[in-house]
Amino acid sequence: MRLVPSRLSLFDNAFDDLFNDTFFRTDAGVMKTDIKEKDGSYLLEIELPGFKKEDISMNLDNGYLTIQASRNTDSSEKDDEGNIIRRERSYGSCSRSFYVGENMTEEDIKAKYENGELKVMLPKKDQKQVETKKTIMIE
Repeated sequence: MRLVPSRLSLFDNAFDDLFNDTFFRTDAGVMKTDIKEKDGSYLLEIELPGFKKEDISMNLDNGYLTIQASRNTDSSEKDDEGNIIRRERSYGSCSRSFYVGENMTEEDIKAKYENGELKVMLPKKDQKQVETKKTIMIE
């Protein structure tokens, strides 16, 4: 919304789309995830539109699978003479952790990224039985 009409075309649209950028939206850092049970394993389908495969990393530590994605965007506009009239940069990252169990190893996890979606296949593994506390009666 413009409060003062402008006659200069140079600045007419300079800030119009600034806050429409995904960097400023509240859902920009959220990794929308669907978890499905399929053929004795779990399938995580994580939406990461706009990211490149090399911008995504996965780590397994103490039973937690952490997926992290980060990107840097640099866009600029130039006039007919090659002078920069607008330059914008945005940086952002998001991450999400899932508890997959302490029996899971890196070799068990399979991942594929295409068309803005990361698919992670995790086998179902039995958790270690935790000893329950037993009370011994004293006679």
